[in-house]
Amino acid sequence: MASCAALRALAVLWVAAAYPVVFRARPVDGLAVNWGTRALHPLPGDITVRLLRDNGFDKVKLFEADPNALRALGHSGIQVMVGLPNELLAGVAGSVNAAEQWVLQNVSTYISKYGVDIRSVAVGNEPFLKSYKGQFESVTLPAVQNIQAALVKAGLGRQIRVTVPLNADVYESGDGKPSSGDFRPDIEGLMVNLVRFLLDNNGILAINIYPFLSMDADPNFPKDYAFFPSPGAPPSQASVQDGNVLYTNVFDANYDTLISALEKHGLGSIPVVVGEIGWPTDGDQNANVPSAHKFNQGLFDRIVAGKGTPRRPQMPDVYVFALFDEDAKSVDPGNFERHWGVFNYDGSPKYALRLANGRPVVPAKGVRYLSKQWCVFRPDADPNDPSIGGAVQYACQYADCTSLSPGSSCGSLDVRGNISYAFNQYFQASNQMKNACAFNNLSVITTTDPSRGTCRFDIQIDTGKHVLIGKSAAARASATSTAVLLALPLIMAAP
Repeated sequence: MASCAALRALAVLWVAAAYPVVFRARPVDGLAVNWGTRALHPLPGDITVRLLRDNGFDKVKLFEADPNALRALGHSGIQVMVGLPNELLAGVAGSVNAAEQWVLQNVSTYISKYGVDIRSVAVGNEPFLKSYKGQFESVTLPAVQNIQAALVKAGLGRQIRVTVPLNADVYESGDGKPSSGDFRPDIEGLMVNLVRFLLDNNGILAINIYPFLSMDADPNFPKDYAFFPSPGAPPSQASVQDGNVLYTNVFDANYDTLISALEKHGLGSIPVVVGEIGWPTDGDQNANVPSAHKFNQGLFDRIVAGKGTPRRPQMPDVYVFALFDEDAKSVDPGNFERHWGVFNYDGSPKYALRLANGRPVVPAKGVRYLSKQWCVFRPDADPNDPSIGGAVQYACQYADCTSLSPGSSCGSLDVRGNISYAFNQYFQASNQMKNACAFNNLSVITTTDPSRGTCRFDIQIDTGKHVLIGKSAAARASATSTAVLLALPLIMAAP
């Protein structure tokens, strides 16, 4: 759901902090991950839950109370954080009854009826982003207070903790050192009041940190500082000296800047989890498998070892972003937004990660696919046919063409390959219905895999819902058309 992810980039500081060690690093056995559900062909819930368990994930964060995901998580032994979306904040803030109804329908019912182990509620998602221009600032704290009251009334006040996942732009450092961290001046009072309420009511604070977005937004950003240094490797030249502590990567610096801000206001005892962190693999020249592998392996190594930051040496819960790629997410922040998954859309691993106890990541089991067939540009068709532009535009309006972006996995295809890729994406998104490969006699169905090099022509998951997609599907894809169609000139031009 984190559709404004690109804006997080501006918030991720290059710097960090230091200071007294009051925690001890301890190894962890379980892992935490964000399970996004904005996919046209989502992996079935039971298969997803098995995938989580097979790979040692014992905590999961949902951006909304998705019924299929929640039912599948019942009696699974997996702890759940369930989200209340930003669009519901105003209603919940203005009515205790609305908060009680939301808790009843999305929390109590799943606990009592399905045995879901819900441990926390995330009220809103990055509601104080600068790009929202204050839209949610007046309703977030009242919504938190009403949800807390509703949980107490439901008898869940001790069992379930409330949090607000925040973007890293809620804090800053005037001199670039984490020890100088403080809340953003325009929301300082709001942040203090919010965190104080969470602290007084056994809540937690969640912060989203994205080194990738910092690097991607600034061509001068020191790339090695975005990654965790390898053991024995020399520190990045961009490392920040803060007192007696040398910060060698942006994660430590960013997290400790927040801790410094909390301590300045007497709020240093609040638990702080990382709500989102990860690296995408496609849709942008900086989003690729080698970089994602390097970043996420370093991250998982830190998590498993329990190694935190100088100010919080014990690693907190870290919800990796994300479990899967999501082909129906908004691409307003960038085409990479659909490619954050550690796993592909079908639960297959993207790269050879080592997880807890050195175990290799394993794929989803029991996945069913549509028939082994693809829709491609007819071999005898003319790529200069004037109707091609409209056909490709239509295909990319209702399906995901982000892998055709410059520097992406399919960015080096020729014109014919670009057209074939767009046609196949629509064909697969439409459950391979025959009339979904009828682009003005420009296309043909083939049983020969057209994949080439790094460009994978997917066959979609068989969800059993064989319905031709249309405008309703486009709406579920969160207004994709405008941003996806930016790729159209690239599709029609050879590299």
